[in-house]
Amino acid sequence: MDIPQVQVPGSENPDAQNTPSNSNEVEMTGTQDAPDATAPATGTTTDQVEETQAGDNSMLDAPAETDNELAPPVKKNAGFKFLDFLTSPIVEIVIGEGDKATTLTAHQTLLIESPFLSEFVDKFESSSPRRILLPGENVEAFGCFLQFQYTHDYTVTEPETPDSQDPSRLDTTGEQLLRHARVYTLAEKLGMPVLKRLAHKKIHQVNGTPSGELAYARYVYTHTPEDDITIRKPVASYWAARSHILRHGIEEEWRKICIDIPEFSYDVLTIVLNKREKTSQSEAESTPRGRGAKRLRSEK
Repeated sequence: MDIPQVQVPGSENPDAQNTPSNSNEVEMTGTQDAPDATAPATGTTTDQVEETQAGDNSMLDAPAETDNELAPPVKKNAGFKFLDFLTSPIVEIVIGEGDKATTLTAHQTLLIESPFLSEFVDKFESSSPRRILLPGENVEAFGCFLQFQYTHDYTVTEPETPDSQDPSRLDTTGEQLLRHARVYTLAEKLGMPVLKRLAHKKIHQVNGTPSGELAYARYVYTHTPEDDITIRKPVASYWAARSHILRHGIEEEWRKICIDIPEFSYDVLTIVLNKREKTSQSEAESTPRGRGAKRLRSEK
């Protein structure tokens, strides 16, 4: 009697075994180490604005994207494989200048997904070093960009404290908001919309304080274009809804930002006046038609 046999298909030999190593490959520098993950806060002060301004479209925050919308960036090469970037040339990115300059390294294939960086790569000559100089960029934000390119996520660094993993811990200085905002503005410059949406989502996960929110507002209004509605409008909406309460604890900071950044003052005032105008119109429509309101007579 024939004995039935079961054949288990074996894995194919990867092409990587026959792939020659790249002579330009160098070891990643220590600045590429991914920082410890930061536990996201459960509250978000910007979202609370929507609850206090229900029905007023001028106060609505731009919605944060869901995880399903944070799809990986589209590769330039439709046949992209994991080995494509492992065998691509290593590029040095020098962030800052002088004694404060930091050199990062990354695979060229991942850098050219950014239209901005792709222009630098196109100018490389075969005999010259593959180096990009970015003296005006923030090294931590650029590190977050590189981390996102390799992992489709990023984390920001924060001091190790006993309550660093407490989701209800407040961002008292606004530094967490600022770090995500720097990633957002860098993603705008690099032409990376998926990274922009991810940074926007992480901004919503920070539980801030009035002082921290005001520092964040100052950065947003000095580093984003006037037509930005993704993070500019929520900032103005937040302060339009709560400035009458929050300004008392940070009166001097509030006065200074209103003077230093007229666009911020104007946007906040416009939202307040628009809301007041809508309220007045609603009250007028609810008033019975016919007789006008009688003028109060002065007492004799």
